[in-house]
Amino acid sequence: MIIIYHNPRCSKSREGVKVLEASGKDFKVREYLKDPLSEDELTSLLQKLNMSPIELVRTEEKIWKEEYRDRDLSDKELIRVMVENPKLIQRPVVEKEGAAIVGRPSSNIERLLS
Repeated sequence: MIIIYHNPRCSKSREGVKVLEASGKDFKVREYLKDPLSEDELTSLLQKLNMSPIELVRTEEKIWKEEYRDRDLSDKELIRVMVENPKLIQRPVVEKEGAAIVGRPSSNIERLLS
């Protein structure tokens, strides 16, 4: 099953949904701001992305700059911060059969689907 972790207010995320729709493949949309990931789910997703937690953080978000930027956080703490503040997670993320990518640019999604 293909899953897109989606924020409908984000143009890049909406573009990702369009790429999936155009592919003709079945997929599920998870609006992660309404249905946040658990620590275990985010840890698993990071493994599939082959990324460290800090690589998935949107470091330009106001909450990051004001509350976390100058702190020395462990990977576990970063995961907890993203679970508590899902707005900090890069978007969109697309997951398929044990692999995942950040869909920026949207051509990343096309590569994952092929």
